[in-house]
Amino acid sequence: MKEIIDNSLINEIEEEEEEEEEGNFYNSTSDLFEIDHHGGGEVEGSLFSFDFHNHEEHDVVYVVVWNKNVSQEESSMDALLWTLNHVVTNPNSTIVFLIHIFPQTNFIPTPLGMIPIGQVNEEQKENYMTKERSKRRQFLQKFVDICSASKVKLDTILIESDMEGKAILNLIPICNIRKLVLGTSKANLKKMKSRKGNGTTDEILQNAPEFCEVKIICEGKEVVELQMFESPSLRYSGGSLKSIEGQIQNQNQEAQNDQSIGCGGCFRAKVMS
Repeated sequence: MKEIIDNSLINEIEEEEEEEEEGNFYNSTSDLFEIDHHGGGEVEGSLFSFDFHNHEEHDVVYVVVWNKNVSQEESSMDALLWTLNHVVTNPNSTIVFLIHIFPQTNFIPTPLGMIPIGQVNEEQKENYMTKERSKRRQFLQKFVDICSASKVKLDTILIESDMEGKAILNLIPICNIRKLVLGTSKANLKKMKSRKGNGTTDEILQNAPEFCEVKIICEGKEVVELQMFESPSLRYSGGSLKSIEGQIQNQNQEAQNDQSIGCGGCFRAKVMS
């Protein structure tokens, strides 16, 4: 068992050894890992060998995948595809982490209605939790298949929390996340641009530490202007508001001159101290 001490949210990381079987769910040398908010109880079984601090020789990028609705799922897939096309330059030296947040299980459905999880017997609890794990595996499989087709090394981190933004923000220093990619829908993007957004993506973009560069992807394209104004790592990079606006105009002009997106949206190289 590996423990991470976090006073506000993430309490425990546990991994279990499972026997290797032919045709395992993940065709990868990575790990399916679950962070348990409750600080106890059984969590998702480890399928691979995860190590937070053993990726110094690899370029590491984290992609958040959501599944509350169809729109979120589509924007998550767009974010992953953008990452594979514009961030992963060498599949042999890059690791993609999928971060998936799922809600805490406080109630279990029964013939008598929703019952608090602490009041059901172990068999009912385990049956329900098994079904939920199966749903998560089914959801993640499509993302895993995309990475497998691109021959990219993959790891998956599952976090149980009802506070998605806070969970990811707490994870950033724990995993030393330098590159984070988030997908968002057009509707959410409009709210964020009008400063009316108070959703998870906006929360992460405004509160991520400076060492973490956050990329926002909408319909397969990077949202540069939003990142310039909101992201702490870029907010003051150009000095004045005028210079930032100039950077945006220059990037827009470059995009018009070159119809192909190319690698203009790639993460900038950063020196690890």
